[in-house]
Amino acid sequence: MVERIFNGMAADLLTDASWRKSKRSGALGNCVEVAELASGEIAVRNSRFPSGPALVYTRAEIAAFVLGAKDGEFDDVLS
Repeated sequence: MVERIFNGMAADLLTDASWRKSKRSGALGNCVEVAELASGEIAVRNSRFPSGPALVYTRAEIAAFVLGAKDGEFDDVLS
């Protein structure tokens, strides 16, 4: 068990995390993975660097991001 969870910590230190990625992820491993932590927070990592940094968000922060993405608020970054 990790004593302290913080943004930017090595993702492999989150030993209880069960990482998963979207079914829409590319075959080349270029995807984002998420894991629900025992604390209820959500960790995010880059699948190409599984030991790299993890970003940790509250459920409210993830919900706000997902709703924004569904509403098209971030579509401009793809143009």
